[in-house]
Amino acid sequence: MVHKFALFVLMLYCLSGCAAPARKPAPRPTPPPPVVKPLPPAQKPAPPSPLLPSGIPISPEIPTPSVVPKPLSPLARLTTDQFPLFTDDMDLESLDAAVEKSLQYYQRTAGGGPSQMDDDRITVRELRESLIALREILRSSDTEAVRQDRIRETFDVYQSTGSDGKNAVLFTGYFEPIMKGALNKTEEYKYPVYKTPDDAITVNLGKFRDRFKNEQLTGRVKNGELLPYYSRSEIEDQASLDGRNLELAWVGDRIGLFFLHTQGSGKIELTNGRLLQIGYAKSNGRPFRSVARFLLDAGRISQQETSYQAIKRYLREHPNELSEILGYNESFVFFRVVEQGPVGSIGEVLTPGRSIATDAAVFPRGSLAFMRARKPVLDREGNALSWVPFSRFVISQDAGGVIKGAGRVDLFCGSGGEAEMLAGSLKERGELFFLVKKRQDGRTD
Repeated sequence: MVHKFALFVLMLYCLSGCAAPARKPAPRPTPPPPVVKPLPPAQKPAPPSPLLPSGIPISPEIPTPSVVPKPLSPLARLTTDQFPLFTDDMDLESLDAAVEKSLQYYQRTAGGGPSQMDDDRITVRELRESLIALREILRSSDTEAVRQDRIRETFDVYQSTGSDGKNAVLFTGYFEPIMKGALNKTEEYKYPVYKTPDDAITVNLGKFRDRFKNEQLTGRVKNGELLPYYSRSEIEDQASLDGRNLELAWVGDRIGLFFLHTQGSGKIELTNGRLLQIGYAKSNGRPFRSVARFLLDAGRISQQETSYQAIKRYLREHPNELSEILGYNESFVFFRVVEQGPVGSIGEVLTPGRSIATDAAVFPRGSLAFMRARKPVLDREGNALSWVPFSRFVISQDAGGVIKGAGRVDLFCGSGGEAEMLAGSLKERGELFFLVKKRQDGRTD
């Protein structure tokens, strides 16, 4: 009891703020080290949060946004020191004719929307003014050096980046065939040139789903179901269109008719000497497939025999294989009679050597361009003796079923035999540039 009372007095003394009598504390035993139990995986501390440039931590629950690379533009704007030398190997009159056709087209489409060139939005008015500005420069009496300076001062230049982003463009040629034929079927002229059938229906898929914008199908309805339209084999070998009064004319050369389909327009010289001008109206919507590739893969020709002339020669030497080979290309073209031709996708007559076919989803229709490539020097049989570089101003005035993307261009070579030989030989990589008149306030880079 006395000990408890003394302890109580001592505690009161310490609480009052007075020092207790000093004494040596008794030694305390050293406690064992604490046992640290590992946390379960769900309770492990999270790693430090990453910091924004400002030093503010980013919440671990919110993922750091990834950098999405800018898609490659089909046209890259050049600096002045990157401009090519704008030399032209053709006459000014042919360029004037091509320019006038595009001006007529722009007059009809003045309300069309702008086109994208690199980061710039180019209006129809600017495309039209570009054609007029170049024509004025080339018509002037200035020296060649002064013309070059004026072009460099007047235009912004955009180069096609090609299909691989390295500026290489594959140039091919096409032409307008001239075939002999008749308006009625005879023993000599027995292969029909068809107009568009009434049951060939075009479906714009973009009207049903936004993701299918600019895509369409051509088919026919049977028992309430939309089916693909008849293929080339069904039309030519199974006579799917016979007896429907769809024949515009008849020709005597099945191989020539096949290449008339691939060219998309032509002339038929009738028995009375009159020329029937026909142009593309519609296709059956089936895929275009290369018969040259078919023959190459089948081992029937070598890589050195894939020219237009070589393919045509093989087909004539193997008539029993025609149905198999031609049927491989399921695409089939329907035609219409036109007053003048050939008519391009802008609704104007094409100019030989000046009009080019491009992908309208990539390059603006009717626009001013400049090409550099090589062209063949041919003998009388159409064999290439040599290749020489050339450059010229051209106008984007047509389209083609296989001309897709920034790396493909088809040059219209004209009508008849010489044009056929040139177009059949032309398959060269080169460069393509588009010229747009500068704005007074400049363009933003």
